[in-house]
Amino acid sequence: MAPALTAIAAEIGAPLVKSILSKKIGAANAELAGQVIGMIAHKAGVHPSDVDRLAAEQPEKVREAVLAVEADAPELLDLWSAELVARQALFVAEASEPLWVRAWRPLGMYGLGFLWLWNLVLLHVANAYWKIALPPTDLAVLMQISALYMSLYMGGHTLKDMVSKWKGRV
Repeated sequence: MAPALTAIAAEIGAPLVKSILSKKIGAANAELAGQVIGMIAHKAGVHPSDVDRLAAEQPEKVREAVLAVEADAPELLDLWSAELVARQALFVAEASEPLWVRAWRPLGMYGLGFLWLWNLVLLHVANAYWKIALPPTDLAVLMQISALYMSLYMGGHTLKDMVSKWKGRV
């Protein structure tokens, strides 16, 4: 999809859109290029997957959409660079925290994954191999532990989001 749009952007003299679409290397640039393609599709009034077809059928409509996005591109680049700066600042802040502060999330995920794997697969393999009868953890207890972890890890933001939406309605 991007080669057709890149060619149109080069043809009509939209250097910012052309440079964004032609440098789709890396996740950050691909995300920006996807946003630009989405903006072009929105301006052209089609779904992003239909932009290539529209470029072949109605190139004038795509040219107008690319020119409209070109006018908005400096604002988009500013927002994108501000987002990258914020991500880097967040990464530096998280890296400076003590290990025990940031380790509970992955340890909790891997620990829960191991407990479920142990109870559903490994325990039965061990019992069959060694001809013993190790008791499994009650799955209701394992489900409660999983629910507690998920509520601690995901529930706070979900609850905060629900309350803010509810306050907006009232």
